[in-house]
Amino acid sequence: MLYRLSRLVLLALLRTFWRPTVEGLENVPRTGPVILASNHVSFIDSVVIPLVVPRRVVFLAKAEYFTGKGLRGAFSRLMFTALGALPVDRDTQRAARAALNAALEVLREGEGFGIYPEGTRSRDGRLYRGRTGVGWLSVASGAPVVPVGLVGTDRVQPVGARLVRPFKPITVRFGEPVRPQDFLGAPAAQVRRTLTDTVMERIAGMTGQPLAGHYNERSTTDI
Repeated sequence: MLYRLSRLVLLALLRTFWRPTVEGLENVPRTGPVILASNHVSFIDSVVIPLVVPRRVVFLAKAEYFTGKGLRGAFSRLMFTALGALPVDRDTQRAARAALNAALEVLREGEGFGIYPEGTRSRDGRLYRGRTGVGWLSVASGAPVVPVGLVGTDRVQPVGARLVRPFKPITVRFGEPVRPQDFLGAPAAQVRRTLTDTVMERIAGMTGQPLAGHYNERSTTDI
């Protein structure tokens, strides 16, 4: 009940202040496990994607967003809980593996899972090389990966800004699914890498972002 009510409130705010343009929504299956792999340019990306997709999509979020104090902490906790986010500690290799296992469990339950292959937000607008966790999840679960291209969310809340800016146009593009079955016959490590690279190429085609050509480094402020 809380999830549905909170989603309706947040969706109304999104449509009122940003009126997102959504393209390719037919590429997102309505049922069954699916991975939504997106570029990441703003804190609000994890809010926008679950709201424009007509099914539940789970994202991972820093555990600190669920433990903050005061009014801001309560709002953050309510928002991420309402969006179905899972709290994770991502500061160690062991924590990263635990996060992937949590994501795999979501997919095995037939739900949608959202992931940022870059690992963290782009602070300069470029698209960074994708990490192969998305490929591992797809192969392990058999779930298709739908590339997602976000355009404009960086103007709604630029890196370092505490407040969102209203009336900035947002576009969300969903590309054709990439399926692990398309890469059968190759070694597992190669499948994970090729699948991930294919997803990132499609994201680049939808966003027009310049390619960085290397991995991004995580900031302590990123989700």
